[in-house]
Amino acid sequence: MRAALAALALLGLSACAPTVRVEVAPITIYAKLDANVRLQLDEDVKALIQKNPNLF
Repeated sequence: MRAALAALALLGLSACAPTVRVEVAPITIYAKLDANVRLQLDEDVKALIQKNPNLF
């Protein structure tokens, strides 16, 4: 009888497994583009359009 109670107690304890929840706060990232990067990108886009006029 003790063995049956012990088995029942173990079964009951195993059903109550702890739960761990992890919450991560959202991260806001601000990026500042340099004027040179924008200028180079603009020139690259213009060159791409000139090479492929039917692209758009």
